[in-house]
Amino acid sequence: MRVELCKRCLRRLQFQREELERELRKLLLKAEVREVKEEECVYCCGLFKRLPEVAGEIANKLKEYEVRSIQTGCVLRGSLGEVERFFLELKESRSDEDSRKWSIKHEINDVLTKHLTELLNVRDARREKLGDATVTLDAETLDYEVRITPVYIYGRYVKRVRNIPQTRWICSACNGRGCQICGFSGKKYPTSVEELIGQPCVEIMRARDAVLHGAGREDVDARMLGNGRPFILEVRDPKVRSVDLGELERTVNESAGGKVRVRFLGFAEPRHVSLLKTSKFRKKYRAVVEFEREVGEDELRRALKELSYKVIEQFTPERVEHRRANILRRRRTYELELLLHRGKKAVITVEADSGLYIKELVSGDKGRTKPSLSEILNSPARVVRLDVICVLGGLEDFESMP
Repeated sequence: MRVELCKRCLRRLQFQREELERELRKLLLKAEVREVKEEECVYCCGLFKRLPEVAGEIANKLKEYEVRSIQTGCVLRGSLGEVERFFLELKESRSDEDSRKWSIKHEINDVLTKHLTELLNVRDARREKLGDATVTLDAETLDYEVRITPVYIYGRYVKRVRNIPQTRWICSACNGRGCQICGFSGKKYPTSVEELIGQPCVEIMRARDAVLHGAGREDVDARMLGNGRPFILEVRDPKVRSVDLGELERTVNESAGGKVRVRFLGFAEPRHVSLLKTSKFRKKYRAVVEFEREVGEDELRRALKELSYKVIEQFTPERVEHRRANILRRRRTYELELLLHRGKKAVITVEADSGLYIKELVSGDKGRTKPSLSEILNSPARVVRLDVICVLGGLEDFESMP
């Protein structure tokens, strides 16, 4: 049996020809090892000769993007993967060292990265958390995938008008295709906080799309006031990355026409998205409540005091049960205060844990929420208007923004 390997692969495996022949004989393989040109090598098949051309193609694709750093990786499969496995197992049988140090993957990544950093004048980001672009090469076919890392912007938004959802709400009748019910827009609502903030950013950063990740969400018919709701805007496939957040903030606020106002507080990282979405920030609400009967002020104050600092047991409200699992959740209230009382109406504030349904805290939701204001007063009550007036916390509480 003849094993033909190039000088590069022999050097990477740290084998001399005679040494490799002895190892193969231990496996009962009578083999002659020949040093050949890279194009004839059974291991690399001359792929290193073709990498400059591949790197040139990738660089051309990336020239329209603002890229300051790049990460590379490769996938081994097929015949190359099998040859790699054979030689690494052979090395492992005679060494206690980690066989990955001899892998062809590392050399492919090194060579490809060298070509790309020189062609694009960018930084090698393989030892960093994330580069502006990531290239994954299929070493068997030399096909590649280029992924542009999104830009993440952290901020807080105020929603000044009602009946605007936080994110795009696809029409359920046509699943976004467009129909008479939605006016052929494909959406249940004409716009959203996500679109009002995201669209100007997409245009300025020449991006494909923008997705808003919020720290919770208010009801469509509720306003988000006060210090604003923390959010991260994920701007996908941006061609422009270096933006002045102050200028971007002004552009978004002018474009939103007073419906939404934002404060951009800094650039974020991918890990901040999950941190923000899983954080349980307490919130403070202001609600206009309507009672079925006239309730005395003293009676109402006693009821609010009784409902303060309580653990509330809530099953998923009937109004959202069609799209959420019916589970029992326990959340705590803090202080409930009376701001204004007049006959059958009152204005109250409620401070509570994240995830407590305020409308159902008042109405009781046919016994699905206990205790409730209706239950304590022994009289039906409902929320007529609801505003979130403070979110007690944000990403800046965990760490300073990069």
